Amino acid sequence: MIAVPPAASGFSSLPTRLAILAMAIGSFGIGTGEFAIMGLLPNLAADLHISEPEAGHLISAYALGVVVGAPLFAVLFAKSARKPLMLWLMGLFALGNFGSAMAPDYGWLFALRFLAGLPHGAYFGIAALAAASLVEFGYRARAVGRVMLGLTIATLIGMPLATWLGQSLGWRPTFTAVGLIGVVTLVMIGRFVPQIRTAEGATPLRELGTLKRPQVWLTLGIGAVGCGGMFSVFTYVVPLLTEVAHVPMVWVPLVLALFGVGMTAGNIVGAAMADRALMPTIGGMLVFNVVSLAVIPWTAQFWASAALSVLLVGFTVAIGTALQTRLMDVAEDGQALAATLNHAAFNIGNALGALFGGLSIAAGFGWASTGPVGAVMALGGLGLFVASVMLDRKTARWRRPDLALSNVPEVISASL
Repeated sequence: MIAVPPAASGFSSLPTRLAILAMAIGSFGIGTGEFAIMGLLPNLAADLHISEPEAGHLISAYALGVVVGAPLFAVLFAKSARKPLMLWLMGLFALGNFGSAMAPDYGWLFALRFLAGLPHGAYFGIAALAAASLVEFGYRARAVGRVMLGLTIATLIGMPLATWLGQSLGWRPTFTAVGLIGVVTLVMIGRFVPQIRTAEGATPLRELGTLKRPQVWLTLGIGAVGCGGMFSVFTYVVPLLTEVAHVPMVWVPLVLALFGVGMTAGNIVGAAMADRALMPTIGGMLVFNVVSLAVIPWTAQFWASAALSVLLVGFTVAIGTALQTRLMDVAEDGQALAATLNHAAFNIGNALGALFGGLSIAAGFGWASTGPVGAVMALGGLGLFVASVMLDRKTARWRRPDLALSNVPEVISASL
């Protein structure tokens, strides 16, 4: 299979732009399907005759599908070409959502949400690799960022529209609409994404070999721990706004839209920064996360500053594209598994952030305490980043081609 050569100057080629747009539409559909259910829990609970906490388990079922499916598909389909694999994954996503729309009861819906989540991480990982392969090296992060832009736009446009549709016509038409976005993606990928070969000698065993690399685990840890702080705040942002900042409920959707604006801006800016200076971008964004989360107990006291905090917390997603690109560098010949695990790591961060934030609230520290909790998590991610940089420097010492044999003892001493 022949890979299409990169565009002459980043995104100047129309075929390249259309290919990335096709993959971004898939990201938009997946993001809409993932987030829309959060606004439909009351409808689901009433229609299925269950409690809202039980309806919330449907979100967990989807997240579990993401965590299971990401590594499973990356390993099983290690030899598969990128385009057919993306088509297969998007077909499974569409099937899971069409099935969800027809689920007769809670048990079936739970299973079908798990099914719909299975291709999530694998799709994003494979699409990121495909997009990066279509552009010059210096445009990789921006190519990945444009694919992920569909996900951030889903929080800004897709989720509100899907919630409105669900509240107007019911939750079943919402899942049908998400499934239709999957069908549109299938057509777009089939028409505009070129055939892209996998790496020579790719095998499931070689993909699994990437798990032996400490830098892969450190990068995944940065995503799971360092980015979990955002979810610590966002999970409980509505009561934070209404109970602490005293924002009237009628204005809450508008303030929440700022989160989507921040995510979209962060995706665009973070991708451009990562192409210019990858590791400084990761480190700088972790510091930004610590500060923007730590000040929430103070900023949450007033409308304007609370709205600004929501915008800034959304901007912290800027680190996502940088981490995805970093994994491409450290995974070497196991990129598919590493790329898909990045999204499993973010879902773990989602779960950890919600857990630790909830524990702080339950302990009586209040809704605003989720900010400092998130800041501590970001500090943990910063610690993992420092460890990654130190390991890079230590490895570089061993790889210096100008070292004479007589200098090896000094190098070993300096490394300890």
